[in-house]
Amino acid sequence: ITGRAPKLQYDTKKPLFSLSLKNMFQKKPIMLSISPVAIRSSWPCTARLIVRASAKAVTKVIVHRQPAEDVIKAKGVRSWPTWGCGVSKFPWTYKENETCYILEGKVVVTPDGGEAVEINAGDLAIFPAGMSCIWDVKAPIDKHYNFH
Repeated sequence: ITGRAPKLQYDTKKPLFSLSLKNMFQKKPIMLSISPVAIRSSWPCTARLIVRASAKAVTKVIVHRQPAEDVIKAKGVRSWPTWGCGVSKFPWTYKENETCYILEGKVVVTPDGGEAVEINAGDLAIFPAGMSCIWDVKAPIDKHYNFH
């Protein structure tokens, strides 16, 4: 094969793709990004990739809307400690995974770089370790919680 390969252009500041992994030893989510560093336009076309891993946390809150009482009992939710607060707005970072069951109230949680999630009385929510967010408590909250 002779000739020149087509000139490939990539934005080297943006990853080609990203993959979330869970570090088995530290039990913390990590983000793996692969980005092109240099692309030669001569044949054969070669590329050099840099792989970076960071402790950027997963930014998704998982909400189970109104789980059945048998699910609540199976998890032992009623034996978990409780916490509450009034209408307020504050930043929070989760050092560990947290599962909580909202007994009363309403909150909108907005993860840094993520979408806002509304959590209401009767919902079970799971927050990932390392996630930073804003809690916007719309109606006074009372919840059971469990760090894991």
